[in-house]
Amino acid sequence: MPGTAPKTADDIAPIIEPSLEAMGYRLVRVAFLGARRATLQIMAERIDDASMTVHDCTEISRTVSALLDVADPIAGAYMLEVSSPGLDRPLTRPEDYDRFAGFEAKIELGQPLDGRKRFRGRLLGRDDDHVRVIAENGEVRLPLAGTAKAKLVITNDLLAARSTPLH
Repeated sequence: MPGTAPKTADDIAPIIEPSLEAMGYRLVRVAFLGARRATLQIMAERIDDASMTVHDCTEISRTVSALLDVADPIAGAYMLEVSSPGLDRPLTRPEDYDRFAGFEAKIELGQPLDGRKRFRGRLLGRDDDHVRVIAENGEVRLPLAGTAKAKLVITNDLLAARSTPLH
């Protein structure tokens, strides 16, 4: 029944991702924010790694609006917000940990590992189903499946890299 599906990123991403990819964009994150006034946040970046512009966000917004109007997966009113991931971008896909290896990140696990849920350190990439990080006490391997949240930390290294595309 239209408009009654649960409001989750898992429901929205498959509806919009193929069209965004065809347009030259990579979907970074879909999130529902706010309890009183629902906001659907779509975070995307250009596949060619060029900087996102207002025009890009407008183009994505128009496309996503049309796709969601047809699919009607969201019950009730909501605001659509389209943005680029920014410098302190969330790490949402397994390949993000390889792509941003060498940069500092904050990673929060859903369940504690050796009594800790929060880690901060330099990404070393993936090793099978784990993320390798150089933290304050040396290298740790964090389970990818156990990651609740992860994002890059704005550092001088990241700011310097901003002027060149990251692959």
